[in-house]
Amino acid sequence: MPVDMSLSRFEELVSEALDAVPPAFAQAMDNVVVLVEEHNEEEPDILGLYHGIALTERGHDYGGVLPDRISIYRQPILGMCDTEEQVVEEVLITVVHEIAHHFGIDDAKLHELGWG
Repeated sequence: MPVDMSLSRFEELVSEALDAVPPAFAQAMDNVVVLVEEHNEEEPDILGLYHGIALTERGHDYGGVLPDRISIYRQPILGMCDTEEQVVEEVLITVVHEIAHHFGIDDAKLHELGWG
């Protein structure tokens, strides 16, 4: 049965996951914002999505662009978890996974590292 959790509590878990990112990585994040959304209209089952230009792909002409976005999707995460503890773990995994895309790490490498 899916977990019933308020939006504010879910946002708190995302904030806690961001606080768990090692300081060196958090400081290296550039021009990116993390948002909580209910679900992705085009792919309603995905847990998160990175929209932007990875740091590894930014060239000398990068500038004057809107921030990259990391979307964390509340409903799919709650729908796959049976307990709040599972939600905490899945939010952390999803946040780390999408931040890794910001740093240019692809899905294959993330799966290899256990963050798939």
